[in-house]
Amino acid sequence: MLIKKTMLAATMAALLTTPAIAQSSMDHSAHAEGPMADYMATMDTMMESMNGITSSGSADADFLLMMIPHHQSAIDMAKVELEQGKDHETQDMAEKIIAAQEQEIAEMKSMLERLGVEAPK
Repeated sequence: MLIKKTMLAATMAALLTTPAIAQSSMDHSAHAEGPMADYMATMDTMMESMNGITSSGSADADFLLMMIPHHQSAIDMAKVELEQGKDHETQDMAEKIIAAQEQEIAEMKSMLERLGVEAPK
């Protein structure tokens, strides 16, 4: 009986700490320095946004709902490059990424509207 109680207590402790472990492991920016910390912070923001999305019940709409924060993260990373980068070719690529991703986000929002699903803000 003591072994069962001990195993039950250990299992409960593991289950109760799992969300805290998962949450702490999501903070990628804590393990980086300099510009990399800023890039990783954009990834953390993306993951927070994605974790807050409720399924619409439609594979099509859910794909679009998840892709919007993914594309926004690319925009945010490109903005970090424009602020901190020095290489003109890389900065040109960042500008192209911003333009393309903004256009695709607008298209995805229109598609969600057509599907009758509210787009994230």
